[in-house]
Amino acid sequence: MKARSTRNASVQATENGWRLGIQKGDSSGYRDAQLDDYSQLPRHRFPHQSLRLSLRAKISNISAAGTWGFGLWNDPFGLSLGFGGNPFRLPALPNAVWFFFASPQNYLSFTDDKPAQGFLAQTFRSPKFHPLLIPAGLALPFSRKMTRKLLSKVINEDSSAVSVDTTQWHRYRIEWDAKRTVWYVDDALVFESPVSPNTSRPLGVIIWIDNQYAAFTPEGKIAAGVLAGEEEWLEVEDLVISEK
Repeated sequence: MKARSTRNASVQATENGWRLGIQKGDSSGYRDAQLDDYSQLPRHRFPHQSLRLSLRAKISNISAAGTWGFGLWNDPFGLSLGFGGNPFRLPALPNAVWFFFASPQNYLSFTDDKPAQGFLAQTFRSPKFHPLLIPAGLALPFSRKMTRKLLSKVINEDSSAVSVDTTQWHRYRIEWDAKRTVWYVDDALVFESPVSPNTSRPLGVIIWIDNQYAAFTPEGKIAAGVLAGEEEWLEVEDLVISEK
């Protein structure tokens, strides 16, 4: 796992893991601390096509402004043109499975019947391309609600709210393979879904905390940016990653 952080953020090693922190600040700057195993790789060479991930974690504040979590994704929204030692990587449709916290400014679902904020067990499965992407793109300037509806037919997703005090230590586990994804907290099953990221398109592990938000609401509102917030941290330990 490689540590990365922006200005006003840090990743510090602890006895059994890491402490990822972002400093107090206003909404003028992005603050991100993360660990990942994919940053120097092109997307087709991401390391994992199935995985069992386990760790212990706790967060400083149950209502931190921004997002934080741990799991796997294909880094779909980051635009990289090969600068800074990173490989060329264009945006893609999302494939992800993770424990994910999103503050109320976020709305991270393309459907109207799934939770879109709070602490979630969440998964996305998307094709590399779908014919509906063309009308979705054409509709965007005229009807964002129609674009969102079309995207919901392209991006298969599933999620469930997870009721746990995240400011206390808990052990979290994700098991992902081609047929299903399963989430556990303290060895108790909290969610199981047949929606599983496409195992032919590998994913990378990410653990992070940041002050970012993104929303595409049922009303068609699109918003993204960074939030003012207090000093926050995510501490993780006893990380175990194994292929299924």
